[in-house]
Amino acid sequence: MTTHHSPPPDELSDFAELMRHEEEVLDPATFVDPAVRHRRRRRGVIITAIILVVLLGVPSAYIGWALTAPVSDPELSAQTPPPVPLQSAAVLRLPAEGSAAISVSGADEYLGPGASGIWQTSGTNDPQPIASITKLVTALVILNAKPLAGPGDPGPTITFDKSDHDLYDEYYVMGATIAAMPTGSTMSLHDALATMLIPSASNYADAVSTWAFGSQGAFLRATRDWLAANGLSGTTIVEPTGISPRNTSTPSDLIALGKIAAAHPVIAPILAKPTLGLPGLGVMHNTNSLLGRDGVTGLKTGNLGAGTYNLLYSATLDVGAAQPLSVVGVRLGGGSRDSVDADVLATLDSIRYGFHEVELVRAGVEVGTFTTAWGETAQVVVSKTASVFTWSDTAITSTLSMTPAASYEDGEIVGSITWTAGPHTATVPLEIEGEIDPPTEWWRLTHPAELWAP
Repeated sequence: MTTHHSPPPDELSDFAELMRHEEEVLDPATFVDPAVRHRRRRRGVIITAIILVVLLGVPSAYIGWALTAPVSDPELSAQTPPPVPLQSAAVLRLPAEGSAAISVSGADEYLGPGASGIWQTSGTNDPQPIASITKLVTALVILNAKPLAGPGDPGPTITFDKSDHDLYDEYYVMGATIAAMPTGSTMSLHDALATMLIPSASNYADAVSTWAFGSQGAFLRATRDWLAANGLSGTTIVEPTGISPRNTSTPSDLIALGKIAAAHPVIAPILAKPTLGLPGLGVMHNTNSLLGRDGVTGLKTGNLGAGTYNLLYSATLDVGAAQPLSVVGVRLGGGSRDSVDADVLATLDSIRYGFHEVELVRAGVEVGTFTTAWGETAQVVVSKTASVFTWSDTAITSTLSMTPAASYEDGEIVGSITWTAGPHTATVPLEIEGEIDPPTEWWRLTHPAELWAP
């Protein structure tokens, strides 16, 4: 009897594994050709090398990109022009009683269109007694018939006879202003007109108008023609001196008359003289006591007693504008000469004080701020103090404009503000205060998200 011994378990396991291996090697489905296995091994080495190269190269590539990538431009906060200070409206002072009118030339751009016509009035425009303002009409009518070449031309010589001398007594009795006129005395037309206008001698107005036209009837006909030719339809003249209350005119007509007189090359210089000195007559004073005060340059007073004090005046006002303003005004129906003078000065002062310089902004006022993603800031400020000249409470508008910054350095101009007030503008540059430095390398390396969207 034959005895069989079983192999140990470990040996059986090893044997089974060996058999499976042999089966796999011999199995066509799992058999790998040695050449193919070599190619696979070679491809794996190449892929591994590529991965290593990429892993080793990424840090240096990122650093190069982060340090050179563009960044967002600084952002500018909402820009707001500084508020314009509010101005009080000017109040033109015209008398509450009687009548007044005023014209201002050279200020239409401030006061509005029409200011050089008749700008403002008070009271009625009905005809009123003008008293010795009549003598201004008389002088202009005479010069229209007997013109002088200019202020230095004495003109023809007038010889006064006994009838002229008698006028002295006639007007003296009527209480009018008079000046000596001896029989046989002579005087140039220029000086006779000056005596009629400066001390307002009524006897000279009568005598010279009769000399110029031959009679008072002829003078009055010439006066009517002259008034019509100059569009003064609201004016009535019945005698040459103004002593009659029937010599009347309206404030609007008197403004037109004043402009004619103020532009006349002979009349205007005469009316501007505070005194007149002539041989045989001594020194005579102008009845217009405002001459030389607050810019007053003329023209003519006239009164018939309480409640009928009048002044037709001209003035040159230096208010700070490019050119002085020319004013012609009239005050009718004043209670006294002093009250009329006070009213006129108040009117002129109210015009003068209505013009003013308005400070718009001071240097250094902030109007905006530049900020960056990396924490830098710089302010946009007004570079200098600015003001504008204007009248009353004229509206002032402002416009702010910005230009791109080049370097964001301190003092760089990045815009401007322009203010407009009537005909005037004022512009100031806007500059950067402070400096914006570029981002640091560390910030670039640690903020990739901010670098993706410059």
